[in-house]
Amino acid sequence: MNKEFETDPYPGRPKILFIGWPESSHTHSWIDLLDGAEFNVCLFALPSGIPPETWQIRTYVTVDGSAPLDTSTRYKIYPPLTLPFIHQVNSDKIWNFASQHFSFAKRYSIEKCLANVVSSWKPDIVHTLGFDAASYFYLRAREQYHLQGIGKWVAQVRGGPDLALYQFLPDYLEKIRNVLTACDQLIADNQLNYEYAVMHGLGREKISSLGVVPGTGGIDIEHLSRTWSELPSRRERIIVWPKTYEVPSSKALPVFEAIRIAWDRIKPCRIYMLWTVQPEIKIWFQKMLPEDIRNSCSIMDKIPRQQVLDLMAKARVMLAPSLSDGVPNSMLEAMACGAFPIVSPIETIAPVVENRLNVLFARNLFPHEIAEALSEAMTDDELVDNAARRNVGHAKKLADRSLIRQKLVEYYNRLYNGRMAQKGIK
Repeated sequence: MNKEFETDPYPGRPKILFIGWPESSHTHSWIDLLDGAEFNVCLFALPSGIPPETWQIRTYVTVDGSAPLDTSTRYKIYPPLTLPFIHQVNSDKIWNFASQHFSFAKRYSIEKCLANVVSSWKPDIVHTLGFDAASYFYLRAREQYHLQGIGKWVAQVRGGPDLALYQFLPDYLEKIRNVLTACDQLIADNQLNYEYAVMHGLGREKISSLGVVPGTGGIDIEHLSRTWSELPSRRERIIVWPKTYEVPSSKALPVFEAIRIAWDRIKPCRIYMLWTVQPEIKIWFQKMLPEDIRNSCSIMDKIPRQQVLDLMAKARVMLAPSLSDGVPNSMLEAMACGAFPIVSPIETIAPVVENRLNVLFARNLFPHEIAEALSEAMTDDELVDNAARRNVGHAKKLADRSLIRQKLVEYYNRLYNGRMAQKGIK
């Protein structure tokens, strides 16, 4: 391994190795909570991309990029994958396909590369960001290369398919149970995931003292609330739909139908459809929606998180019906930005917000419910303005980033001190 790259800026302080999607704003947002905490932090990147150059966290890179790497913050340790690594649905199956069909020598396997990093750097804490694919990948490497004695394992499970849906697939349930048995701590973004985890074998002593924590590590409520001054009724007639895709946890086609049904009641307006990267979605957008609706829509692929937040601060409505989720970051961000949320009354959302006070509820598979919610949100000024006035404070109770940061730093320090005590080091 590269000893110079592994030279820690804070000798004697906790060493934390994160494993996760390197291009994900969730990954960046969580790790950025530790800025200024004097922890020694590295990211082992899953093979889906390279972090932006502006993100200065030391990262073990596992794919090729078009630009040269800054060797002070990026260390490439793996031959390039020629199979596109699409992290959307069934990413672990794609991972297994890649592992089985590429004739790399054993010394080049990505599990071996991770094992080399763990064995060489010896992190005090290994934190896997999500079950699929980070936790499953680490579990394979951990078992194959006998890494169990190195560092405390913190597994983070997120709302949506990670546990709530994939527990119904026997192959995934076995992997879920193996993670829950092997990890030292579990962090979840909703209470139901903790309950599912205990049901599938997690010891209650492994439930993180952090409690329920957003996968981003929370949002900067104070900053976002300063990005807007106009109440929703006085804004442009903008609807932001951040879930324009077909996955197990949310369906786009009923929303297309709802927009068509409600159009005469909500026009004129501009609808920003985000993450529309799937060909299937682009097909149905063209087929289901008349030309006048299509002309009022902006189709957008992946865009930077800051651009999404800028849209939220201009929007009247944030539209995000779903079938499975945690406490959605899009809902929390909309609340902080003054946009009125339309979400679904699922088990993880209904307990934390109230219909007609904070949000309007509409089930994802019921286009007429979504259409009615859209129509009301786009015509009832009093409803959306009153919600905007109360939602900033409510979002602060649910996801205040400054408070979560303080708790997280204390949490990692406790894990580190506990580990040192076990080793007899004061």
